[in-house]
Amino acid sequence: MTSASQSILLVDDNPLFLKLLAQAFTRAGFTCHTANSAPEALSMLKAQVPDIILSDYEMPEMNGLEFRQHLLDDAHLKDIPFVFLTAFDDQQIMYSGLDLRAIDYVIKDTPVDVIIAKINNLLHTVNMQRQLSELEIRKTVAALNIKAVPQKLPKINGFDIDLWHQDFQDIPGGDFIDFIEADDRYLFIILGDIMGKKWKAWFYTFTYLSYIRAAIRFGVSDNQYSGAAMLQKINEVIYHDEGLRDILCSLSLICLDKQTGQLSYTGAGDLPLLHYHSLTQEIRPIESTGLLLGMLPDGNYTGQPITLAEGDQLFLFTDGLTDFVADGAKKSDYQQFAGHLKQQLDGGVTFTEFKESLQKQSSKWVDDCSIIYICKNLPHA
Repeated sequence: MTSASQSILLVDDNPLFLKLLAQAFTRAGFTCHTANSAPEALSMLKAQVPDIILSDYEMPEMNGLEFRQHLLDDAHLKDIPFVFLTAFDDQQIMYSGLDLRAIDYVIKDTPVDVIIAKINNLLHTVNMQRQLSELEIRKTVAALNIKAVPQKLPKINGFDIDLWHQDFQDIPGGDFIDFIEADDRYLFIILGDIMGKKWKAWFYTFTYLSYIRAAIRFGVSDNQYSGAAMLQKINEVIYHDEGLRDILCSLSLICLDKQTGQLSYTGAGDLPLLHYHSLTQEIRPIESTGLLLGMLPDGNYTGQPITLAEGDQLFLFTDGLTDFVADGAKKSDYQQFAGHLKQQLDGGVTFTEFKESLQKQSSKWVDDCSIIYICKNLPHA
């Protein structure tokens, strides 16, 4: 038996054989998805990614080798373990499949229980290799002592600032947070999300943070405090950086004036912030117009002022808090999260209590999760 969390995509143009396989894998504890052709499988993979693919070789429209090549050409799909299913004991076909980084092949007349056992063993081996790789990287990260989320919160008179962050599956990913006190007057609050998951996204966070920190400090040294101008400068550098080509990033940037208490917000492809008005108990989104960093030379960034009345709360967060899995597919519901947050705040829930409730739900998250809390004139939560 295998864990119900493991899923398999079966691809075969023989509906009877496909149904037989699906029933057997389902009985063995797999979450089973089926496709009658490679094009249908590619369409399904846009919505859900299985733990492993078992695909027939001889199919009309697109054969198994062509299907495999399509997967290798897609950065989001190329690493899914792939096994060929063939009716032919043809060494040339097998070598061709293995050349395309298929991890194994199975002859169709193999007993179904043996096929399932083989897939279970392959998944176990793949998972063990991943765990060992992740363990080695964790050791390296711990030794280097580099973090994408600060351990210390800023202390600003008249404001309470806090955060909550959870890595997806406890593996550092693409979310990053920073608080930059560039001078005695201004605090810059940064929340970023690099497209992708786990180590692949985490690897680029420090390059992005270096550019962001430099742009802010250079701007302040030139008495330029415009978040829009800073983001445009960051965007231009990233757009022309060959090493970051196609590595897109969303960013929320808040500039807090410690003298006046005024906030200025500029966004780059980020989720709308949520402003909770204490007096009226309304929660309102604050949207940005800017594009993801690195998408185009001109990101169309604009700044907008935010005034927090006493007791008002402002929330910056990444899409990990709005994403969820339903019917095996990843979905997103911003309004659902906003409604849940308002319900909690209306009931007098503090941010500390809200963080605790998020932590208890951590097993359901499908991405890195980050949220920054800014409150006017309330004691530290």
